[in-house]
Amino acid sequence: MYALYSVLIVTFFLVMSPYLAWQAVRYRKYIGNLRQRLGYLPISFNLDGDESIWIHAVSVGEVLTARALLPHLRERYPRLRLFVSTTTMTGQQVARSNLQHVDEVFYFPFDLGFIVARTLQLVKPRLFIMMETEIWPNLLRACRRSGVKTVLVNGRISARSYPRYRFARPFFRRVLADVDRFCMQSEESARRIVEMGAHPERVVVSGSLKFDSLEVPGTGHDRARSRVLRFFRIGSGRPVIIAASTLPGEEEPVVEAFQRIRARLPQTLLIIAPRKPERFDEVEQIARRAGWNVARRTELRVDAEPRHDVVVLDTIGELAQVYQVATAVFVGGSLVDQGGHNILEPAVFGKAIVFGPHMQNFAEIARAFLDHDAAIQVRTPRELEHALLGLLNDPVRRASLGAAARALVEANRGARTRTMSAIAQIMPPQHSGNVRPFRIVH
Repeated sequence: MYALYSVLIVTFFLVMSPYLAWQAVRYRKYIGNLRQRLGYLPISFNLDGDESIWIHAVSVGEVLTARALLPHLRERYPRLRLFVSTTTMTGQQVARSNLQHVDEVFYFPFDLGFIVARTLQLVKPRLFIMMETEIWPNLLRACRRSGVKTVLVNGRISARSYPRYRFARPFFRRVLADVDRFCMQSEESARRIVEMGAHPERVVVSGSLKFDSLEVPGTGHDRARSRVLRFFRIGSGRPVIIAASTLPGEEEPVVEAFQRIRARLPQTLLIIAPRKPERFDEVEQIARRAGWNVARRTELRVDAEPRHDVVVLDTIGELAQVYQVATAVFVGGSLVDQGGHNILEPAVFGKAIVFGPHMQNFAEIARAFLDHDAAIQVRTPRELEHALLGLLNDPVRRASLGAAARALVEANRGARTRTMSAIAQIMPPQHSGNVRPFRIVH
């Protein structure tokens, strides 16, 4: 089965090679990090061959969630280095600029036996932590054979992916046997991974680390990072709509809704934050074709109010801070059938949140927000327009939604404690002894 899996990976890359080559030429993807994906890390990466904890976080969302664990891993395992890997370029950028307590950041290797063996030899992990549902069979088998403990944290099995996992259940039962602990977000995800073949005694319901990873507004670190707000000196009384993490098929209805909202509230500003950086140009053109005066965030003047109708947020890692200027927030990936995106970042700032009908990737969180009247769900672009216009015109309703959203975030913290407890069961904390220095990755 493992041989067939490896053949499928190679076949996939061969079939996808023309597309990958086009992406490399068009967006400069993959070229600069190919050596790391093949398991060749820089000589300086772990020069002394120190043992480590390796955390894998696919992209931006997982990287930001990992923040909840990093200082506690550093405190409990002071003699181990902390390494973080990502799959995407945006995840790599955010990890390098936003993570403290980390020694090095690198790209996740291709899951082929000889490549992961090379990576393990250089990283030398005693513990491998997978954020959410990153199940890589060859790497997990290599970890087991090398005596590396493995933990899946913030685990989630969505309704969309569950049937595919069930289809390959005989194979996944063997793969999941290589994982020492599964820390799942919900009872439903815990049940699903047990049905996929995980041993029930290794599965715990820890809750969502996304709640614990959110920085409390007003802390010193938060103020240091809020310099982006100097580009958004919004005048008193000017409404601001943020369309966050939008995907293809969402910007057009957002811009159309904005057109009708502006007919009633002429001072309204729209900030669009596309999910993928390669779409910045496309989204800018969508807004321009609608007749709006458009600027990119990187074109704005510092300490000045944007005098434009639409701003495209063409930066990485700033969206969470820009939420602070929002009057209302639409969270994308939900108006089209892509499973939705994280609604907790605007919630921690007490913002009124709107999302579409497709929130499968955050089903439990979305359900909790709706049950507590902490967000609004819409089904169509026209409903989106009505919801946003209603919020802009009703400060009492906005305040009520925002207060409920922030209260829900505070009430659901605690997954970090349960996750660290599960990790301690398979790898007891170290005595402090001589603490090895670390550096912050930039």
